[in-house]
Amino acid sequence: MPTRNRLALAAHLIQRLPRQFHEPLLSRLFCSQVRFAGTANVRIQKLSCDEVRMSLANRRRVRNHIGGVHAAAMALLAESASGCMVGMNLPDHKLPLIKHLKVDYLRRASGGLRAIATLTTDQRRAMLEEDKGEAVIQVTVIDAAGGEPIRCEMHWVWVTKKK
Repeated sequence: MPTRNRLALAAHLIQRLPRQFHEPLLSRLFCSQVRFAGTANVRIQKLSCDEVRMSLANRRRVRNHIGGVHAAAMALLAESASGCMVGMNLPDHKLPLIKHLKVDYLRRASGGLRAIATLTTDQRRAMLEEDKGEAVIQVTVIDAAGGEPIRCEMHWVWVTKKK
């Protein structure tokens, strides 16, 4: 596996351990760096250069006044999945930044949520080769009933880190 950066290396090393350790260790790694995601208890099921899968349980801490997952928590899940997708593909000498996010709330969420983020081959190539660039990351968010309560696009940019 070609290692692009420290996050990809850490994920690769964790995934060499027995399977029952993958989710707790990947989630702990992520939440130690993205503290708000830790507060909401965002969980990572899959972390690779091709796909990121995360989940958010419908727990009291993230509920709204009608008992569903709060709109801001849904956006957090989508932003987290897209950010990890960028983070897995961007070399360490580049800095990822969220430029804007578009979240359309389509219907009330039922139960917990899963988010799946992916990149195109061209997006992955650009992250590796271009010092500065941008990409709109598609994220699918699905609730426990199998519906899509939100539709979203996460617009990320990257620049070379200052020395």
